[in-house]
Amino acid sequence: MAKKYIIDKEKCVGCGVCVAVSSGGTELGTDGKAEITDSEKIEKSGGEEVCPYGAVKEDKSAK
Repeated sequence: MAKKYIIDKEKCVGCGVCVAVSSGGTELGTDGKAEITDSEKIEKSGGEEVCPYGAVKEDKSAK
């Protein structure tokens, strides 16, 4: 089973780096911060490493 990712909204600065490197795994929401659209694409693009600010996190509560 693929990992599930979430955005730590307190750490997200809305820079768009994750959007640029995750090939459709994230998008900027109406609040100007990232939102996960596809955890599998995030995983293939580097997982938590796609965010230079540490805002992309693996969702440990997802089963």
